Amino acid sequence: MVRTFTTGGPTILSHPIFVGTILPFVLVFTIVFAILQKSKILGDGKKQIDAIVSLIFGLIFISFGNATGIILQLIPFLAVSLIIILVLLLLLGSFSAEGEFFKNFPSWLKWVLIVGSVLAVAIAVVIVTDFWQTLNEWLFISDSSNLFANIIFIAIIVGAIIAVTVSSSKRSSKSSSS
Repeated sequence: MVRTFTTGGPTILSHPIFVGTILPFVLVFTIVFAILQKSKILGDGKKQIDAIVSLIFGLIFISFGNATGIILQLIPFLAVSLIIILVLLLLLGSFSAEGEFFKNFPSWLKWVLIVGSVLAVAIAVVIVTDFWQTLNEWLFISDSSNLFANIIFIAIIVGAIIAVTVSSSKRSSKSSSS
């Protein structure tokens, strides 16, 4: 069950109709239109068709309250996360010469930011959609948790066997070439 999104305040920008209907529609319409324009799935120079398809996607999206609620709960997380990343990049950029930031940007930090962002978004989606409780019950409480634990245990064993096999084959190929 998706938690409800509450709004309040004296401005039109915080009115529930604006926040719960207009903004999600504009967001979905814009994203779908941009994807269709970039990918040219429906043809090159077909802005009218892309706009109609985007309009339909946007209208269908706002007709489902759960989908709109999920987006309304994820957007503040996204905004705060982007601000945190921007501040981090500004701090890192203050130690680089002008125009040299990405040339000196460590690749390991790039991957840490990418993996961290993906994990943060995945966790936020699981929490916002209330799938966390279902996942917890599935993994640790229900009868299927024993099956899941066995599958993980078997996967670890298979991974260990593959790791040993690959490392031993590399060693044998190095010793035969010497």
